[in-house]
Amino acid sequence: MAFHSLGRERGDSMVNEHWQMLTESFPQLLEYGIKVTIPLSILSFALGLAVAVTVALIQYANVRFLRRLCRFYIWITRGTPLLVQLFIVFYGLPDIGIKLSNYLSAFLVLGFNEGAYMAETMRGALESVPRGQMEAGYCAGMNYVQIMGHVVLPQAFRTAFPALGNSMIAMVKDTSMAASITMAEMFRQAQIISGQRGDVLLLYCEAAVIYLLFCTALTWLQRLGEKLLAKRGGVRA
Repeated sequence: MAFHSLGRERGDSMVNEHWQMLTESFPQLLEYGIKVTIPLSILSFALGLAVAVTVALIQYANVRFLRRLCRFYIWITRGTPLLVQLFIVFYGLPDIGIKLSNYLSAFLVLGFNEGAYMAETMRGALESVPRGQMEAGYCAGMNYVQIMGHVVLPQAFRTAFPALGNSMIAMVKDTSMAASITMAEMFRQAQIISGQRGDVLLLYCEAAVIYLLFCTALTWLQRLGEKLLAKRGGVRA
């Protein structure tokens, strides 16, 4: 009985230690998630969206040389791993005299990487807009830039919105790759704490839960945006 009681006490002590560790580490991970992971995701997504729209418009305009250049960019970016791209920019470029901070490296690589995928989304959305819209715009006295800005792009964004929302969610998860270039984001902080405390499984699961919370909130916002767009378009979501 004494041995059984001792084993129970040790088990309760371990549970309490794990619980204390989780309650202490959760605010730290959440802080890094809010201060680093989310801002990096938003900035990288903004860069990726700007790249995507530019590349899609070039392909839509069908300027031969520029179109081929854009296809080459998409081919290279989508055909190589994100982790390898991070290593090339952060660890490789200093060999030729270009040294970037880990934050700037992560921002540029994440933005241009996701931009290649979103460019294909935007290209498909642009091509889904009937060409007659262009002709109608010209008949109304609008120039090319006005037609694209006021007629074609708004319709294309409405079509591409769900896929762009998915890209934003993917961006949040991809920021964890920045830990590989020693950037102090949420997953990197989980690695540091696990090295100090030793509870690798629990800490990584805790980090996964926080990522899940962030992505769940974004999914809810995406669904809300789709409903608002559907309501404006007179379509039931």
